[in-house]
Amino acid sequence: MKSSLRPNDNALRYFIFLGLVGSLFIHSFIKYGLLNQTIGLIMPKASAQVPVINSPNGFTPDWSRLKFSDMIISLSGSVTYPGTRGTESRTWTAGQSISEFMELGDFETPQLAIENLNLSTIASVQGINLSGLTLDDFQLTQWQTLPSLTEAIPGLGNRNVRSVEPVRDFLRRFGITGGTIGNASRNSRLRNVQLGRVINFKNYSLTSISDIENTSINRFENWQDSKINGVPGLSTLTWDNLPGLERLDLSFVAKVDLPLGDIEANRTRSISGSYQDGFNVPCLQNNCAHAEMEGIGETTGTQWISGKFQKVNGGFGILKALNDGKEPTGRNPFGSSFKQVVWNIYEGSGKVETTMFFRICKTIPFIGRTCSPYFIGPVPFIEYQEKDPIVLGEPNSLP
Repeated sequence: MKSSLRPNDNALRYFIFLGLVGSLFIHSFIKYGLLNQTIGLIMPKASAQVPVINSPNGFTPDWSRLKFSDMIISLSGSVTYPGTRGTESRTWTAGQSISEFMELGDFETPQLAIENLNLSTIASVQGINLSGLTLDDFQLTQWQTLPSLTEAIPGLGNRNVRSVEPVRDFLRRFGITGGTIGNASRNSRLRNVQLGRVINFKNYSLTSISDIENTSINRFENWQDSKINGVPGLSTLTWDNLPGLERLDLSFVAKVDLPLGDIEANRTRSISGSYQDGFNVPCLQNNCAHAEMEGIGETTGTQWISGKFQKVNGGFGILKALNDGKEPTGRNPFGSSFKQVVWNIYEGSGKVETTMFFRICKTIPFIGRTCSPYFIGPVPFIEYQEKDPIVLGEPNSLP
């Protein structure tokens, strides 16, 4: 008896075959990363540009729209180093805001003067109700002692112990229930006792300590160790509110002439480098991708080398040893709080992407201030096209 296939059987086998092939394709699609590659082609690239003001004097960040919370790091990292509390560590993850792991001391620079701010000023700009926050929201209170707090806040020592609730509850644990806070702070038993280890700061309003909101950040002991987001409202405070920016010298300006890619080698008219090596460090290697400058006199033809390919010496003091003492080549046109680094060069479209790199700084007892190389980054910064004005900043030395 002959067997015969009905039309429905053929269709069934056809769909089974297609299902098998489709399953294998999807498996390979995921296993070998094709899915991510395809999504990458479909999705628009993340913008590499911060808000800028385009003036004849060069592209400058729009400080009124620039804030710590928007500075997103692109590469993960971790480091251990000596600090004010012994061995400390810092860890960051790609996609994280720098406000979550960078500290106030990292930005202790004249160009920002971040330490001169106080909570009242930040709150008035941001519309924050400080009485709705707790002492725990102000990170640096955690390691204050009664003597350091009394020294930081003018007039606190003259107040009666019972009039300041957190201090009253702290001193009650030591059997002190009356007198002035100033007298109590001189008790030798309290010299090294941190208030946050004795009372729970979550139980007290931030303004329960008289005048804490009007005290500048730098009056508090070891204020440098607080995270940026450990100061209420600071991570979202726009940089035009930082008191030091008006001191920047932006007079040295050029234009981006030619973005030149990685086939460039041995460039000697460099206008990039570091504080330690100077800012005319030649690139004596095979890959010297760079942006060539155009400007007055000998500025024309100088090369801002890509820090993606050239590293230079950086840092000072004990922390100089971090990252093997190296940082990407670049310039600091907007001060020492961060370094501007040419990163990606696109010859075909005439585009240059620059990034920000940051450093770790500590003030260590008996040693003084020390900073690592600028190696924490990249964070997307200003994007330029050919003929765009670019601020070179200080120094104005030419090779």
